Parts: sequence; C-alpha cells; structure tokens
Amino acid sequence: MEEGARVAVEECMNVSAEETVLVVSDDLRRGIGRGIVDAARQTGATTVYAEVEADEEHGREPPAPVAAAMRASDVVIAPTTRSLTHTEARQRACEAGARVGTMPSITEEIMEGAMLADYSVVAQNADALLDALEGVDEVRIESDAGTDLTLEVGERDWQPDDGICHDAGCVTNLPAGEVYVAPTTGDGTLVVDGSLSGFGRLDEPVRIEFEDGHATDISHEGLREKIDAVGDCGRNLAELGIGVNPSATLIGNVLQDEKVAGTVHVAVGDSSGFGGDVECDLHLDGVVKQPRVYADGERLELPD
Repeated sequence: MEEGARVAVEECMNVSAEETVLVVSDDLRRGIGRGIVDAARQTGATTVYAEVEADEEHGREPPAPVAAAMRASDVVIAPTTRSLTHTEARQRACEAGARVGTMPSITEEIMEGAMLADYSVVAQNADALLDALEGVDEVRIESDAGTDLTLEVGERDWQPDDGICHDAGCVTNLPAGEVYVAPTTGDGTLVVDGSLSGFGRLDEPVRIEFEDGHATDISHEGLREKIDAVGDCGRNLAELGIGVNPSATLIGNVLQDEKVAGTVHVAVGDSSGFGGDVECDLHLDGVVKQPRVYADGERLELPD
C-alpha cells in the first residue's frame, strides 16, 4: 500500500515541499488516509488530516469546516467511504485553485492494484478516445446483455480523468482511467451487468429504462429505494463514462470497476460537478461489460 500512496501523492498529484496538503478520510478508510498522510509528509509538504463520518451516500456534502479547509489547501486527497467528487465543496476547492484527488470506497486491494497503473498509458488511451469523440453529437451503447441506450451530448465537453492532476484547479478520481461527459438527455435501456455503486458486483443484471434523460423504470428494488430517497433528481441520467485503465479489473468496487478498459458506465443523480445542470445528494454508477459504442453511427475502438 505504501507504493500506491506514493504514486497518488507524487506521480498523480505532484505534491511539493512548499505546499499544504489536506487528507480527508473517515474511520473506515483511516489506514489508507494515514498512509497518504505519511507519503505527503515525505515530500516535505505541510500535511493536515481531517476525518469525517463514514457515509455510504455518494455525493453528500462534507461538513462546513472540512469544505473550508479544502478551499484553503493546495492539494486535497480524499480516501473516503462516500464520494466527494460530485460535491459543491470539491467544486469550490477547485475554483479556489486546489488540486483534488478523490478516492471514494478505496481499499487496500485497489491501492495495490489499479492504483499502480502506468498513468502515461492511461493518458494515451484517454487522449485517443477524446480525439475520436470530438464534435460527436450522439452516442449509442449496445451490449449482448440487453443495453440499447442512445445519449445526446449537445455542446457539453468530454473530460479525461487520466490521473495526472498537476495544474491548479484540476480534479482526478484515483485510481484514474476514464473519459466522461454529462449527457443532455438519453433514451433507451441500460442493463448493468458489471457492478453497481453501493451494491458491488452483480449476481443478476439490473435493467433501467430511460426516457428524456430520466429513469422511468428500475428493476432493482434496493437501487430504486436509494434513488427515490433523494427525490426526483436521483433519476437524472447524469454521466456516461468509458474506462481506459488497462491495470484495472472488475472486482465489485465501482471506484476501480468504472476504470476497467473497454467498459462503459452510466450514472444517475448529480451532474453539476462536471458540466451538467442537476444538483443532487446522490451519484450512482453502473458498469456495463463488453459494450459496443457508436459515435454518430461509427463504432468506436475501445482500449483493452
């Protein structure tokens, strides 16, 4: 795990001795948080550790003092149970110039696995996909499991998460390895047959029907209850992502699973943190294995 912490601090976040680093963790991820603190201190950086209450609801805002500390730091690294990626606190921190690396649901297995990827290769894969997706209006996803979902991109930008977060205001989700966008709308059927946020690797596929960018029918009762608990915003079609990390394998943890090269993931809930216009205290991803992806009718070559 020490090497994974070093990669996160030095290679991904490029921490230097002149900087202030805030590590945000919780009691369930304390060991990893402390490991990242040790790695940051070895660079000579002034390092602060903050611990929040563990919470399984991804996208919920952190306490106000933690949010303020995030804005005041040069670098924020967050190995937490819940995701801070799609929060206003993370967004405000980046606007203030902080470099932010979120690590929701991180485990020692991931720290010793996909976290050790060659991020130059991850970046090359991301760049190739961005080139192929430039100017694309419509993306269609199909799979043998039953997915047939068409999404409109509109004027929204595709964004890379290649793990290289060296510029002020950047954000990365570690371990990294995806290209993603907030679609303007989408219609059709999504069949999640890989893993699902909060539920792990699936024994049976989960079917979600979308109309006009809104989930109208959800086959999984537990997922339906989580979504409806936050209100109508939970049914928003929030994200389409494509995995580009060749070191990632499907393990039942979406943090790593959504980065597996050659997979796609679709999220519901909040999209406000990366180009969408829906704010929600929820962001849940579902991973689709072996998809066929078409960009304006042309099949994309996905990394493997």
